[in-house]
Amino acid sequence: MKTTGISRPIDELGRIVIPKEIRTALGLYPKDEMEFSIENSSIILKKANFACALCGSEKELTVISDKPICAKCVKKIQNLAD
Repeated sequence: MKTTGISRPIDELGRIVIPKEIRTALGLYPKDEMEFSIENSSIILKKANFACALCGSEKELTVISDKPICAKCVKKIQNLAD
């Protein structure tokens, strides 16, 4: 893990500003969705990747039970049910 030496306070609403240098380096823009995870005692932030949970396609996505599923996989599932 690369350390930047930059720190930011958490505000009263639990928000933290990601420094511009880091946003620029990672190609993060306003309205980008971020994904949070926990690893040991660390919080991991990464740009959310909206892709089919089954095949990884990024085209024609529908959200089913909080998971993105592409149209091709939806059809495959429907064919299994028939």
